Amino acid sequence: MKAYIRSAIAISPQKTFNNPAFLDDPAEYRNSRLTSIEPDYSEAIDPRSIRRMSRIIKMSVASALACLKDAGIANPDAIVTGTAYGCLEDTGLFLTNIIQENEEPVTPVAFVQSTHNTIGAQIALLIKCSRYNNTFVSGGASFENALQDALMFLSENNAANLLVGAMDEITDMSHVVLSRLGLYKRQPVSNLNLFDTNSKGTINGEGAAFFLLTNTSSPNDLACIDAVATFYKPEAATELRQLIDSFLVSGSINYSDIDLLILGNNGDSKNDEIYSQLQQSVFNGIPSINYKHLCGEYPTSTGFAAWLAANIIKQNNIPVVLNQGKIPKNKINKILIYNHYQNIYHSLILMSSC
Repeated sequence: MKAYIRSAIAISPQKTFNNPAFLDDPAEYRNSRLTSIEPDYSEAIDPRSIRRMSRIIKMSVASALACLKDAGIANPDAIVTGTAYGCLEDTGLFLTNIIQENEEPVTPVAFVQSTHNTIGAQIALLIKCSRYNNTFVSGGASFENALQDALMFLSENNAANLLVGAMDEITDMSHVVLSRLGLYKRQPVSNLNLFDTNSKGTINGEGAAFFLLTNTSSPNDLACIDAVATFYKPEAATELRQLIDSFLVSGSINYSDIDLLILGNNGDSKNDEIYSQLQQSVFNGIPSINYKHLCGEYPTSTGFAAWLAANIIKQNNIPVVLNQGKIPKNKINKILIYNHYQNIYHSLILMSSC
């Protein structure tokens, strides 16, 4: 069952929110942390509500409301979200309060707002949607699981509209902790030159992306999501190649049908090995681009990749900041997104023109 993307909105470290220009003015960062460029939330959210929202909730709510407005849908039939970290800012605040109060009872507000499903619940409360609402917390496969749930929902319901989102944030606390684990570059590096480095570590990222999916087509659709698959800890590249083969066979797709690959290279020499191996084997000869130099590395970065793919298909245009060599000469009809997060969560998202 394919899903038609009626609208797609993203808040990211690039100027992507309500910006008709498609990545023609890329933002450059010279550190290991890419922070989202946030809009004026008062234009989309009641100022009285903004004060009670953490940063990730504001990013997500603004994206979701803009997505619904762009699609002309006031109340969707379901809200499905995917997040690995949830509301980290409120989580950190709650834990800090516990320490400061010597583990005595503290106000539960920060804890209540730190739960992963807070985001989907806030959106539902604001638009008064009392229908199906689900949040997937599956590490690097959170967004993909949300997409799979959405595809199943659409296959079981006629004329349905779903709001699907992916979101994760950086906080000062989380960045310090993950940096100590050696995940990020130790030396300053320009994100626009990320793939010129051959060293350990990547750059931290964040963002929120929302999509209005439906099972009925319209002339305004951006693209279609044809299939989604996830793989957990494949033992070797040979097993992964077999899984990719099976994924394409199940959709009656040949490798030659793929016009463009969007790969999850993140500039870490060890992380990117699997992409190089696949490009020299099953993906050999297929034009490819990377995207994490624009949004950074985080568990639900494939939400940004899906937003990117939908716009590339709709506009039949690859922004200059993404061109890295051979690019398709003709119309881009099919895009395959392949990403892995820490070589644990592997995923494939197949998208096509409508």
